[in-house]
Amino acid sequence: MERPSTAELMEKLRRTVGLSLVSEGDGWGADVTETGTSRPGLLLAGFELGFDPGRIQVLGAQEMFFLDSLDAPARRAAVARLCVPTVPCIVVADGATAPADLLAAATESGVPVYASAMDPSRLALAVSSYLDELLAPTVAMHGTLVDVYGVGLLFTGKSGIGKSECALDLVASGHRLVADDVVRIKRTPQGYLVGCGTELGMHHMEIRGVGIIDVRSMFGIRAIRQRKRIEVEVKLTRWSDVADYERLGFDQETTDVLGVKIPVVILPLVPGKNITVVSEIIALNHLLRVGGVNTAREFGARLRRLADADLPTEAFERSDDE
Repeated sequence: MERPSTAELMEKLRRTVGLSLVSEGDGWGADVTETGTSRPGLLLAGFELGFDPGRIQVLGAQEMFFLDSLDAPARRAAVARLCVPTVPCIVVADGATAPADLLAAATESGVPVYASAMDPSRLALAVSSYLDELLAPTVAMHGTLVDVYGVGLLFTGKSGIGKSECALDLVASGHRLVADDVVRIKRTPQGYLVGCGTELGMHHMEIRGVGIIDVRSMFGIRAIRQRKRIEVEVKLTRWSDVADYERLGFDQETTDVLGVKIPVVILPLVPGKNITVVSEIIALNHLLRVGGVNTAREFGARLRRLADADLPTEAFERSDDE
């Protein structure tokens, strides 16, 4: 996965956290390789064990007070320990002024120094959140992602099998399109899969025989979503008389995407099959499973009770008076 340069990262964060470049140079430093930030107070004091030079280093007012309390040789030694070429950049927060020794050492090592008036804790949170998003493992998949009753259904299958047509029918029924044809999937730090469309194809669909359509213009803003958590993969396949399809739902198949396992439903297609209604049932059934209701297991338990009791089937049937 391509890593963002420090200059690219800081340019995107500039408006959010109010960064300004205070060192010489163009702001290009070592590439950011680690999420999160580091407060190198112990490093400045001489304790180097555990220092991670691949993180963005944030200095607040306390670190500035500490540097001001040192004599000139000790201050130069302290900033020399911090300003190594593998450090992506240093951000002086709290509206503090970067000392001249820090700027000189940073310029010599090619480490850019930025200033921000934001509190160090808030600054670290903003930077960490952005890095988690930017550096998250990502993959592009051929498919269509639709929000159905709040459940992200990822439709996959061979080209031309009807993924886009199924998604269009769902949108016409009131559900929301996230992405068509190419779905960009990221794994969040919490272990979720989040899908979105490409910038070029966002809100558009390709319908064979019709062409490219703009879903937002046709159905309105409520028919689309920018991104959605992917919870179930619906794999569309052509019907085969020799294939063994799941009929009772006792066994839940899963698929692995970026190291995250999600349920997968293999849906065979035959003429006249209402895929839209079946897709809605898949979403509702997933919601029931998440809520602790597993219809297949409950049905299996009823069968076992019937077999153990050696009772006729009528004993388990409801009467009209119930």
